[in-house]
Amino acid sequence: MFSTLSHIFFKKQTFSFLGLLFCLSFMINKEHLCSSNHPFLTPLTVNSSMANMKFAGRLSFTNVEHAANDFGNRHHLMPSAVLNPKSISDISSIVKYVFDLGLNSELTVAARGHGHSLEGQAQAYKGVVIKMESLRVPEMSFQTGKRPYVDVSAGELWINILHESVKKGLAPKSWTDYLHLTVGGTLSNAGISGQAFRHGPQINNVYRLQVVTGRGEVAICSEEQNSDLFHAVLGGLGQFGIITQARIALEPAPKMVKWIRALYADFSTFAEDQERIISSANSFDYVEGFVIINRTGLLNNWRSSFNPKDPVQANEFTSEGKILFCLEVAKYYNPEESANHINQEIDTLLSELNYIKSTLFLSEVSYIDFLDRVHVSEIKLREKGLWDIPHPWLNLLVPKRSIHDFAREVFGKILKDTSNGPVLIYPVNKSKWKHGTSLITPDEDVFYLVAFLSSAMPSSTGKDGLEHILTQNKKILSYCGGPHLGIKQYLPHYTTREEWRAHFGDQWEVFCRRKSSYDPLAILAPGQRIFQREKAFALQ
Repeated sequence: MFSTLSHIFFKKQTFSFLGLLFCLSFMINKEHLCSSNHPFLTPLTVNSSMANMKFAGRLSFTNVEHAANDFGNRHHLMPSAVLNPKSISDISSIVKYVFDLGLNSELTVAARGHGHSLEGQAQAYKGVVIKMESLRVPEMSFQTGKRPYVDVSAGELWINILHESVKKGLAPKSWTDYLHLTVGGTLSNAGISGQAFRHGPQINNVYRLQVVTGRGEVAICSEEQNSDLFHAVLGGLGQFGIITQARIALEPAPKMVKWIRALYADFSTFAEDQERIISSANSFDYVEGFVIINRTGLLNNWRSSFNPKDPVQANEFTSEGKILFCLEVAKYYNPEESANHINQEIDTLLSELNYIKSTLFLSEVSYIDFLDRVHVSEIKLREKGLWDIPHPWLNLLVPKRSIHDFAREVFGKILKDTSNGPVLIYPVNKSKWKHGTSLITPDEDVFYLVAFLSSAMPSSTGKDGLEHILTQNKKILSYCGGPHLGIKQYLPHYTTREEWRAHFGDQWEVFCRRKSSYDPLAILAPGQRIFQREKAFALQ
């Protein structure tokens, strides 16, 4: 499926000085590793050898089927073993063991968080999957004061951090929409939600990391210490190290949230209002949006969680047969604040927007309930048996210059309705984001996250079936392929070397250099399908 990295750098037309240094480093690595005392090892020999290793946790060779599943529910690659670590040493020991096997083994290692990957990214075929949720060291430790933070295990769930931090009147600055994910998992991607326009993604709001590299070495890294590794692993798709601990930035936590929705019929007006919000110094604390196509009884469905500002006008509004755009915003506050003051502030902010007045809906919820809102839907879907089904999601980052053309071509033409799941759309401002990480974004200050969060009904051959949704995704990606559009995938998934190179663009050589430094044998995160263990660094 993949060509060797030697082909990348030895093609005459792309040969460069950096490429030469890169390849020479692998020659050195190969010479060193081929002098290993290990002959080429069979899987049976390796498993027997691993079984004799001592761990504080548990290494299992049976009942490992769960590690071949994920939220996407489309890829099922069976590992040889699953490690439930109880210490950092457990993780470094298993990675170091595999590294010491050198080129005589094809064994790989994948860190698995809460299993929310979409394309088998946290799976390791015939390799070792590390179940990071088993890692509970260190216990959460809070630092208050002018620069508050919390030290956590990378296997900790964000929902647990929320509950513990609000007890101290604090909370992380940036979130994901779904909080039942591990710290290490989201930091390996980015962690984007409706607060990102103000605070940047979650990778912006971490002070320090502990990482186990692909050599099995444990390293502390930050902006000041081992900064290249720090930037590499943030958004690095697990390619350079396994995050084991993180120091997360905190801020004072509000207690309550005014949660607001309103509809637009015109995309340009909708986008203009969203961009106005994210560019304002004094505005809402959260902004997202949805695309809604041909939905029946939309506003009636909202009434279970929201109250219409004008019930009479809301009753007269119909959504059938329309392409609509929903603005979702939130304002945080504390009960001790004057109710009139917060309401007046919200009224002032809303008066600057051009939504359809009859579609304004409002709700008042606790800060915790607002942040954990997706979990309510999860519970309902689990009760109906509709959670553990295929999720062929597609996440895109679309630059501002292309978003209007994108909307015209995709909404209503390729995408005929939104009955298979929500379609999120909202802008962020890259000027607030950390530079130098491995995350790839469009080359424009303002870009939009557009997320097609589809669910496929098992065995269906209709519009709600997997094949129909995948075909629809391919059409969207085909449109996005135009280089003038500058669109990038978020949570990227590619199958060829050329696609990965195009994705990283001028950052590809930096990405490869970091790979050669921190995981020279391509042991880590094989499910990303960027580098291939048995061929990646074999010089031909």
